[in-house]
Amino acid sequence: MVTTPGSIRHEWRLCLGKPRGARYPRSTCAKIGSVVATAAVVRKGDLIQVVNPATLERVRDVRVFRDDEIRGTVDLCRDAQGEWAQRSVAERIEILRKFRDAIVDHKDEIAATIVMETGKPAHEAVAVEIFYSCNMVDYYTKIAAETLRPESRSSLNPLFKTKKLEVACLPHGVVGFITPWNFPFMFTCGDIVPALLAGNGVVIKPSEITPLSGLLVERLAAELFPRDLVRVVTGYGEAGASLVGCADYVSFTGSVSTGKKVMAKAAETLTPLSLELGGKDPLIVLSDADLHRAAAATAWGALFNAGQACISVERVYVEKSVASEFTRLLVKEVEKVRQGPDEHAPIDIGSMTSARQLGIVESHVDDAVRKGAHVEIGGRRNGRYQGYFYEPTVLTGVTHDMLIMTEETFGPVIPIMAVKDREEALAMANDSRYGLSASIFTRDTRLARSMARQIRAGAVCINDCCVNYIVPELPFGGFKESGIGFRHSPGGLTKFCRQQAMLEDRIGLRREPVWFPYTEGKASLFNRLIPLLFRSGLRRKILG
Repeated sequence: MVTTPGSIRHEWRLCLGKPRGARYPRSTCAKIGSVVATAAVVRKGDLIQVVNPATLERVRDVRVFRDDEIRGTVDLCRDAQGEWAQRSVAERIEILRKFRDAIVDHKDEIAATIVMETGKPAHEAVAVEIFYSCNMVDYYTKIAAETLRPESRSSLNPLFKTKKLEVACLPHGVVGFITPWNFPFMFTCGDIVPALLAGNGVVIKPSEITPLSGLLVERLAAELFPRDLVRVVTGYGEAGASLVGCADYVSFTGSVSTGKKVMAKAAETLTPLSLELGGKDPLIVLSDADLHRAAAATAWGALFNAGQACISVERVYVEKSVASEFTRLLVKEVEKVRQGPDEHAPIDIGSMTSARQLGIVESHVDDAVRKGAHVEIGGRRNGRYQGYFYEPTVLTGVTHDMLIMTEETFGPVIPIMAVKDREEALAMANDSRYGLSASIFTRDTRLARSMARQIRAGAVCINDCCVNYIVPELPFGGFKESGIGFRHSPGGLTKFCRQQAMLEDRIGLRREPVWFPYTEGKASLFNRLIPLLFRSGLRRKILG
């Protein structure tokens, strides 16, 4: 546990603010800190009513921003951004590091809020979301000065040696973030770090399912950054569309279908953007793999956050000679996974975050079973609990005519398909409209590296899975319908910048050779220069 029930009651009120006149049972406050709660959302006029679907008790009402309010918020942020952009990179770094310290100081409150909104274990709230956010600050503040420094360049063409060349990174202005519900603090807090370091202001539209983590980020930021530099607007899809329509750059993380709508809206104003979308990430197990490690990795990679991650293992391809043994080991791993809203004992996975997502998981499993798949373990709702719990599930006998192998499930389900060899495994792994992440398990790492280059995915792990996402030195982005652009690495900082080229004359001739008037002498000069500069071979350069 990261907090005691007594401290949770205090911190919860600090975080959320109790609506006037509202009363909450003491049990609700205690459960917030004990990884019981899952957030759900009820639309009620101009309010988003966030409730705890594990108890169906109301948590907080969050208002829906109107279009004019969102545009006004962006205008205020843009005013603040002008002053922020004038500050040195060193000043921005100092403030971001104070922001990281504030995250550490408030980690219990943050974890309690995450748990309340998502139903995930407190350990994942801390070890994934809070760790990730702090690590992003640490990484980007270490590389920002060098990455954002204006770069002097020298032309390779001798004719331009008289020119001074420089490339500067300038902020876009206001970056609009539309963030998802599966990691509400991480995707809000961690993502805005490079945008702020680059000199931008940020306006965040969190998911209507999990708005409270975003509001907490806004509150923490308000104590350190210039007023209105970091703002949150809450609402539904209409709010996201409004933000896309007035931001200077858009960062979206979410589903493919919504990502296409965001891209279409951004096209109206030619607003640059990056999209991290869905995944149907394959894991390949070859016959020489360490099956115990492969099984343990698969169980975690598919089930952490109840499978609600774009990088979750969603398809497993195992060579036939070891498929039976691997399945046996995997089922043993899954049997040990502890699920539930247990207040008194640690858990490994919690509930689904919404009834809609639970319904998708059920429909995919039902479709697979109807078409001949076999349930090795799980395969149904966890009826021991009131909330949106689905049992950790392993399926065998799956094929690519099943939804479970082709569409993003986003739930705690592991479908296993036996393949005859690595060539078939590669073919099946690439048989998808998605291309986000993949994993290969084999003792032959040279072979694995060769196979990795043949997988059409933005990231590949060898004898590991998913951890690459929290290693900021590596870029992360998708191929095919899994997205456009990437986050992390130095490029994850410079994407929030516009490159401005600057050329300065060094010697000050009264007239350049390419300027007016065009004369026969100038034409003769260039007719001689072109072969001299661009023909291959010294003899041909001179003799023509």
